[in-house]
Amino acid sequence: MSDAKHPKSVDDVLTALGENDYLADEGLATAVFLSLELRRPLFLEGEVGVGKTEVAKVLSRWLGGPLIRLQCYEGIDSAQAVYEWDYARQLLHLRTSEATGQASVSNAAALESELYDPRFLIRRPLLEALSPTDGPPPVLLIDEVDRADDEFEALLFEFLAESSVTVPELGTFTAKVRPVVVLTSNRSRELHDALKRRCFYHWIEYPTVDRSAQIVRRNVPGGASTLVDAATNFVARTRSLDLDKPPGLAEAIDWVSALHALGITELDRPSAAATLGAIAKSPDDLDTIRTEFAEGAA
Repeated sequence: MSDAKHPKSVDDVLTALGENDYLADEGLATAVFLSLELRRPLFLEGEVGVGKTEVAKVLSRWLGGPLIRLQCYEGIDSAQAVYEWDYARQLLHLRTSEATGQASVSNAAALESELYDPRFLIRRPLLEALSPTDGPPPVLLIDEVDRADDEFEALLFEFLAESSVTVPELGTFTAKVRPVVVLTSNRSRELHDALKRRCFYHWIEYPTVDRSAQIVRRNVPGGASTLVDAATNFVARTRSLDLDKPPGLAEAIDWVSALHALGITELDRPSAAATLGAIAKSPDDLDTIRTEFAEGAA
């Protein structure tokens, strides 16, 4: 990271995030500052839709490094996260060697070693994040790490602690400049303490209604003020309901965007009924939210 982009204080972080359309509170800005200052991965937990993933995107825009995203899922392994060999190119190399007479018993060992040359290596996000760069370091987003399993967590230990990964055939790759690393979790399961110890941890709360309204206005600048206030207030109310998927800030933005696109400036029953699909993601949740809106508007 260039000195020009390296924040000198928490206030610098608040200002920079705000300039990139992310309204952070002091707690999150402090966590970002310490992560950058101490060069430690930033581990963000919180409910769905509070803006965890957006932090990495904003850091990429602010700091100028490319965003590299690793989306986690059940069963993810090193072939998807770290590296794999390009078997098609390796096979083509073997056939070319046979056709040109290079494949013989005498040079079989040499030919085999050629197969594990870096030119046949496919770099996945973790290894790509360690690659040398002339510009700012990349921002690596390891998204929804709680969706992966225990074995994948163990795979991350070396990377998070030392900014390095080992490829058995080639050795250890270590970053000359550490990437900025952001991990996110929706806390669908408890993660290992060993993983958390390697990171700077921060829990992101749902923003207050006032802050939510400010954020929505930034994302939907043309939305009527009365509409934004009413929609963000109602979304906050729905979180106390028994919902499968309570709407978060992202859904509030989607809802106001949809209402604004329809030319609506006041939230009423007809407009809400037509657009509640922006915040309700199942039939049961839709019924519950529709009933809540009707009772609140009565």
